[in-house]
Amino acid sequence: MSNNKEKTTGGVSRRSFLKGMGSGIVSTTATVASAGLLPEETVAAILEPDLERVTDAKSIRLNVNGKTYRVTVEPRTTLLSVLRDKLDLTGSKEICDRGQCGGCTIMVDGKTMLSCMMLALDAEGKELTTVEGLADGEQLSAVQEAFIEKDGLQCGFCTPGFLMSATALLQEYPNPSLDEIKHGLSGNICRCGTYPKVFEAVETAAKNKRKGG
Repeated sequence: MSNNKEKTTGGVSRRSFLKGMGSGIVSTTATVASAGLLPEETVAAILEPDLERVTDAKSIRLNVNGKTYRVTVEPRTTLLSVLRDKLDLTGSKEICDRGQCGGCTIMVDGKTMLSCMMLALDAEGKELTTVEGLADGEQLSAVQEAFIEKDGLQCGFCTPGFLMSATALLQEYPNPSLDEIKHGLSGNICRCGTYPKVFEAVETAAKNKRKGG
C-alpha cells in the first residue's frame, strides 16, 4: 500500500479527524473569547493560524480595476465568487456557473475570461477588469454609450458580459466586420434574443472610437 494514502480508522481519515479537532479548537476559543476570559491578542494568535490550517485558506492580493484588494480564500473558491461575495463587484453575473453563458465575463490581462471558471488563487498578480471598471468616473465608455443608444439590451442580466466581450473585441479589432463581431461575442448568450441590437451597438461603438469618441 502506498505511503501517501491516508490512514483511516472506523471510516474516518486522519486528515478529517485533525480538521475536526481544529474546528473544535476554533469553536472553543471563540466561546471563551466571547466571555471575555482571554485578551484579544491571544484570541487572534490562536484563531487566525488555526482557521487557515483547518480550511487550507490563503491570503492573496487581487488587482481589480486598478485597485488592490487583500482577501482570504480557499483553494476551491472561484474568482467570480470573490468578486461578488467579498469585493461587492456584482456586475459579473452568476448565471450558468459552468462556463457556457458568458454572463460572468471579465478581462484578465486584457483578454476575456469566464470568472466562474477561474480560481481566485490563479488571478493573483494579474490585471483584472470588471464591468465596473469600464467607465471613467461618471463618463461611460464608448461601448456602454453605444449599448444605451442602440438599445442593445432587454432584461439586462447578460449585458455586463456582452460589454466586456465587446470591449475586448474592439481593443483587438478596432474596425471589425459583422462576422468578426458575431464571432467575438459568440461566447455570450442573450436569452431575450437581442443579438441584432447588440451587434449594431458594437458597430456604433467601433465607429465612435475611431472618431475619438
